[in-house]
Amino acid sequence: MNKNTLLSALPLAFRKLNPKVQARNPVMLVVWVGAVITTFWSITHSSLFAWSVTAWLWVTILFASYAEAVAEGRGKAQADALRSVRTDTRARLRDTDGTVREVAATELHKGDVVLVAANETIPADGDVIEGAATVDESAITGESAPVVREAGGDRSAVTGGTVVLSDEIVVQVTSEPGQSFVDRMISLVEGSERRKTPNEIALSVLLATLTIIFLVAVVTLAPTGTWVGAEFDPLSLIALLVCLIPTTIAALLSAVGIAGMDRLVRHNVLATSGRAVEAAGDVDVLLLDKTGTITFGSRRATNLFPATGVDMEDLASATRLASLADETPEGRSIVEYTAEKHGLTQEATPEERSAEVVAFSATTRMSGIDIAGRRIRKGAGDAVRAWVSEGQGAWPQEVQDTVEKVAQAGGTPLVVAEEGAQGRRALGVIELSDIVKPGMRERFEELRRMGIRTVMVTGDNPLTARAIAEEAGVDDVLAQATPEDKLARIREEQSHGRMVAMTGDGTNDAPALAQADVGVAMNTGTSAAKEAGNMVDLDSDPTKLIDIVGVGKQLLMTRGALTTFSLANDLAKYFAILPALFAASVPRLGALNVMGLHSPQSAILSAIIFNALIIVALIPLALKGVKYRPAAAATLLRHNLAVWGLGGVIAPFIGIWIIDLVVRCLPGF
Repeated sequence: MNKNTLLSALPLAFRKLNPKVQARNPVMLVVWVGAVITTFWSITHSSLFAWSVTAWLWVTILFASYAEAVAEGRGKAQADALRSVRTDTRARLRDTDGTVREVAATELHKGDVVLVAANETIPADGDVIEGAATVDESAITGESAPVVREAGGDRSAVTGGTVVLSDEIVVQVTSEPGQSFVDRMISLVEGSERRKTPNEIALSVLLATLTIIFLVAVVTLAPTGTWVGAEFDPLSLIALLVCLIPTTIAALLSAVGIAGMDRLVRHNVLATSGRAVEAAGDVDVLLLDKTGTITFGSRRATNLFPATGVDMEDLASATRLASLADETPEGRSIVEYTAEKHGLTQEATPEERSAEVVAFSATTRMSGIDIAGRRIRKGAGDAVRAWVSEGQGAWPQEVQDTVEKVAQAGGTPLVVAEEGAQGRRALGVIELSDIVKPGMRERFEELRRMGIRTVMVTGDNPLTARAIAEEAGVDDVLAQATPEDKLARIREEQSHGRMVAMTGDGTNDAPALAQADVGVAMNTGTSAAKEAGNMVDLDSDPTKLIDIVGVGKQLLMTRGALTTFSLANDLAKYFAILPALFAASVPRLGALNVMGLHSPQSAILSAIIFNALIIVALIPLALKGVKYRPAAAATLLRHNLAVWGLGGVIAPFIGIWIIDLVVRCLPGF
């Protein structure tokens, strides 16, 4: 924890002592009212004991406020960094008649069209409607590498405050002043827009109910004491009430929620609501795109199969020549493959650079090169077969068998052929594979241990999809998926009571993102996708969904652990205060004084001090979160009870006993 953050949170903690702020937390409001009453009691019945109890009650409230202030302080530090992105930018606004005029970025409205050239700051959020450019988004994402933004497709969205590095683009503004992506991020990380989630509200209701029950019990304790011959002053009753109500979790509840949002921001993910973070912790099904998520997103050359009578090196050489001018990822991977496996150079010679290049076209479905009296072609099997047949060349059955074998295995076959002195002939087959990213099987196994089922969504045919799914280790496949198919699958899963998460970046993903319980839109995607999802991944890494689930589960576990601890540690306080209150009038209750506390006053004060100090001790845990390990729900529950339940019982016995040893040394105790 940053030292400056801890110090800067102190003034905010004192400001939160305001009763209007305390009223948002019923449990701490009861403590606040109790502190006010004991303050007046101490003035009229001044004693070291009275002032000590009063002081520690105020310290308890201060520590609770401090926990929330520290959590908010981390968000404010991030917000200050984001504010540095916003500058007094000028924009070149293009009017409807085509004229261009310069205006302040704050004057732009949704629908306006602006021109942004190299080295200029994009003045507002929007979509690129003309042109393409490289953009520096490091101020938003923290990633220094520039990204390409272009009109059309799923990489058209741009963010205000980022800088164009090359070329010029025309941007249509998609946000009103003060409602930009950066503005929303600032509000969210500061906590000013954070609202309690349903689980948080339910827990608050439970804590308030317990507080009311204990309040009634303590109030009825006064006449009960009179009946048995014991008289209790308000100071002792208020101390008993504060120790019995669940002050620990009440003090840390808000900090846990804020810290959960903060941990997501530290993963470069912006959640538009706390509900989404909690939902991530309850996810049962993950829908993940194949391309770019499970696989690298571009097919790569993985093998060469020469035809009978063709030397492997001859096939590799022809394959390289046919791919030198192919600037697609697949074409570059073929050149890299021949260099790595066959020792061929990746650079074109002067003769090769002057050769006639045949570009790929949708009509021929082939590309190639004409060089030194040879015509080399590379393309889809049926297209190359037609080309060979036109030249009266033979088409070996083994080549056709290899093409079918590669396709059935989930790969993409390309055939290489040439026309030379002996006419046209097929040289062999290139196998392109959609490579599964390293470690994906292990990550999916980890999700399986969490009890989460994975579904790979792809537009591939079922045969290819099943091959990739088996290699990656996913549980299910949705092949040849349309936007309607994705939406229908999510609704089907939800109809069975399951929580569903998915990622997407395109406009066609928007309906499914909106329907999913956790919809993670890529920052590189369209504005429609970002508006539909309830989270935005600034890194545009679809595998981040796995980390988001971990953060959500960690949030729920942290809240559960602290709640268990808070309720369990009340047990020790019973043994500290109740025997102290009744010891004089009912001597037999002295047997309950198992800690051997010195006196009724030292017992009460020790319990109050422990109640305050434990809040401070648990602040780091509330902010950092309980370490999450994938396991079944029953296993996690047993671990929670064994560690935090049992720990919540043992810690107060030890803590109160040690504090009592110190308190009994003070004059008057």
